[in-house]
Amino acid sequence: MIMKTNEKIFAGTKLKGIPMLIFNIFFLLATIALLCVGVQTAEEGNVTFGLTAIVPSIIFFMINCIFWGGFFMIEPNEAVVLIFFGKYKGTVKEDGYFWVNPFFTKKRLTLRARNLDAEPIKVNDKKGNPIMIGQVLVWRVIDTYKASFDVDNSSRTTTQAGVKTDNVGEKMKTYEYFVKVQSDAALRFVAGMFSYDNMENEDEKLTLRSGGEEINEILEKQLNERLSIAGIEVMEARVNYLAYAPEIAAVMLRRQQADAIISAREKIVDGAVGMVKMAIEKLSEQGVIELDDDKKAAMVSNLMVVLCSDEPARPVINSGTLHN
Repeated sequence: MIMKTNEKIFAGTKLKGIPMLIFNIFFLLATIALLCVGVQTAEEGNVTFGLTAIVPSIIFFMINCIFWGGFFMIEPNEAVVLIFFGKYKGTVKEDGYFWVNPFFTKKRLTLRARNLDAEPIKVNDKKGNPIMIGQVLVWRVIDTYKASFDVDNSSRTTTQAGVKTDNVGEKMKTYEYFVKVQSDAALRFVAGMFSYDNMENEDEKLTLRSGGEEINEILEKQLNERLSIAGIEVMEARVNYLAYAPEIAAVMLRRQQADAIISAREKIVDGAVGMVKMAIEKLSEQGVIELDDDKKAAMVSNLMVVLCSDEPARPVINSGTLHN
């Protein structure tokens, strides 16, 4: 899905930082030299000429001080949003050392991928069963305009003293909080769409326990829809923890154990029936012994007990004959 964006690359005047740094240093030295000449001339009695040198030197010094505010540096996978008296002018994503109009306000953002390992939360699945579910996701900022202007981060980028900070780490904590809140909401929504597991006599093909990649894809789609407003992209999202809530975990464990026992018993019985059938057919085909219906029933009963018993069989030797 292509999202509309107002982000644009800064196309205004952007000069290399090192040449401008050298120019500013020479500009400062020239200003100081002009001031010294003006002061010396005034002391020698030529006040008029001295003032004509002192006044411009003061003005040049103020301009020089303003110029120092135009320098900024960008590391790889970082961006600087430029604002001119409240108007968005563009974003600089090229790494390096630069100089721009000193009156630009600069908002620094990082475009690097970040992890969120969310603590498991208690939610209700499709059947209303309380479950514990957790997730881990990888996200990053891809739209600097939305990240800067569509998410209110003023309350969370303020220090304890009440002074706002331009620290990138503090700003990114704002987006981490936003991602955490929205990821919890998306996880609750996805968990409510599916059952934890298939119950007996149910034909649900997709469950939280067996869904695997399909559940992860649905979760990732939900997260991207919710976080797109902030210019954030979820690169990967996975359910990393899934269990019944403690209050029903013991009951559900017993149910799962019962299902496993029943399934195992069914396989044992199916195998035992096949073995008994094969034994009777071979005895009849090879003429080892002739069995009437009563004897077949007794043999079937004995073999089924031996084959399906949980404990080893204890044979009883019949010292008589089959005719007795």
